Amino acid sequence: MGSLMSCLSDPIPSGNRSPPPQPKRRSSTSSRGRGGGGRDSAKASVSIDEEALTAAAALVLGQRGASGGLGAFERSASVRYSAKRQSQGPPLPRSCSTRPRSLADPELQPQQLLAKDLNTKDLETNVIVLVHGGGFGAWCWYKTISLLEDSGFKVNAIDLTGSGIHHYDTNKISSLSEYAEPLTSYLKGLGDAEKVILVAHDLGGACVSYAMEMFPSRVAKAVFLCAAMLANGNSALDMFQKQMDTNGTLQKAQEFVYSNGKDRPPTAINIDRASLRDLLFNQSPSKDVSLASVSMRPIPFAPVLEKLVLTAENYGSVRRFYVETTEDNTIPLPLQQSMCGANPPEKVLRLKGADHAPFFSKPQALHKTLVEIATMPPVRAS
Repeated sequence: MGSLMSCLSDPIPSGNRSPPPQPKRRSSTSSRGRGGGGRDSAKASVSIDEEALTAAAALVLGQRGASGGLGAFERSASVRYSAKRQSQGPPLPRSCSTRPRSLADPELQPQQLLAKDLNTKDLETNVIVLVHGGGFGAWCWYKTISLLEDSGFKVNAIDLTGSGIHHYDTNKISSLSEYAEPLTSYLKGLGDAEKVILVAHDLGGACVSYAMEMFPSRVAKAVFLCAAMLANGNSALDMFQKQMDTNGTLQKAQEFVYSNGKDRPPTAINIDRASLRDLLFNQSPSKDVSLASVSMRPIPFAPVLEKLVLTAENYGSVRRFYVETTEDNTIPLPLQQSMCGANPPEKVLRLKGADHAPFFSKPQALHKTLVEIATMPPVRAS
């Protein structure tokens, strides 16, 4: 998701109400179908529409510098060498199970990642809730779910509204609360004494922050995995404005969807499938990139614009942890560090060699990190 907003640079005068130039537009009769405009116009306020139009114009105008880039898009994909196979016939196809693993992500059995005497039932909570990022779905956590369950944790992966297999038109989402509703409904249904660990990826960080403000007593810890960790009064749009792409690659990758007509704000954004590997999965196995290419859905535009209201009494009372990804082309490491500096968490951990999808590129290292955070004892009141 970070890649979509990173092209924002020049502000648009508030008096300019002309529609933005026409970027790539996804043609879809289903997204422009009957009934979509009525619901949106009934729920969205005029101020949001105007802000969205301004933001959309800024996004498109940001593309004007694309032709004056400063060199090729920086890729940090490592070169993996095939393992030697003696007297075993032709080489095996490369996959997450057959490709050589780096030392940063060794193949370990789940029990090796935990202390021998650890019983997850003795932890403050052994329930982990995984919240995906923009365009993703619960499907992206399949490796993490398996590893955590094998280690004794109870795991729930949430499909946010209009994501994964959630049956809702992404173009009709008009607010962050609507986008995060599956997560807040889950937390609302917990018992008074129940707590969970929330793990957020990418735009899911805004949803988790919103949920922390609503249900602070039901969140034991919040883990932001290369995610939008916003301060009070900020939106994901504000954060991603800090990410500048000097050669236009990120701008070219975005495709706006205008389900309410070209004279209205964009309702969603797509990522060009040809750009997925370089932008999101530059360290991930090919089969996971293929999975993403057929599973990702449009990213709703309205939640990106919404400014969060976070208080010290609610949001601030929850223990926060940030997990950095060093080879991230979507939310680069300096931007991650900037967020941590502006809104410091309890602890910052790092996944070396991980791209923007560490659940694909470094599943074992991610698992080890999540177990480490889950086993950190509660902070004693002074």
